Amino acid sequence: MSPMLLFIFGQGPWEVLLIFFAVLLLFGGKKIPELMRGIGKGIREFNAARSSIENEIKEGIRESERTDRKQIDDKGE
Repeated sequence: MSPMLLFIFGQGPWEVLLIFFAVLLLFGGKKIPELMRGIGKGIREFNAARSSIENEIKEGIRESERTDRKQIDDKGE
């Protein structure tokens, strides 16, 4: 495991190990891969939605700049 993962949110290696064993006891060894796939899918969907929103905002800004430039050009003529 990477040191960054071990100390995420201020958790030390013993706390991370304790959390891992608690998850193992709660979900069992066979359910953990399914759980991780679900978490991965959720993260991918979140990132896709975030990217989509960022693109919409950037496009709105570009459209606003185009409109502003057109208004300035029209006033200058």
